[in-house]
Amino acid sequence: MSERHEQPTSPDGDRLTGKDAARVHLGLVLCLAICIPAFIIEVARAIGGNSLSWAYVFEWPILAGFGIYMWWKLLHPNAPPRRPAVDDESAASDDADLIAWNRYLAELQEHDEGTS
Repeated sequence: MSERHEQPTSPDGDRLTGKDAARVHLGLVLCLAICIPAFIIEVARAIGGNSLSWAYVFEWPILAGFGIYMWWKLLHPNAPPRRPAVDDESAASDDADLIAWNRYLAELQEHDEGTS
């Protein structure tokens, strides 16, 4: 028999809580504790003349940003994905254009089947 393990979440069910949340926070702290000093070291090395270090000057902040992104995603496992706001008028216009395009394609297909 397998047990089903559910993550503890807040009462509204959209945020990780308890020990699991503490572990996620600790992961972020460790990520930033590595990325920030590494960035400072690479800046000093790049200014000192090591041209390869310039690549790492940009890499460490990107890695820190990814750590922050993952921290947020792990802390809020049930958060719905964000969607861009759509203007109702433009959406209706797009739907009308799509319907017209599909009709045109259906007419082309009927014409092609009729000539074969």
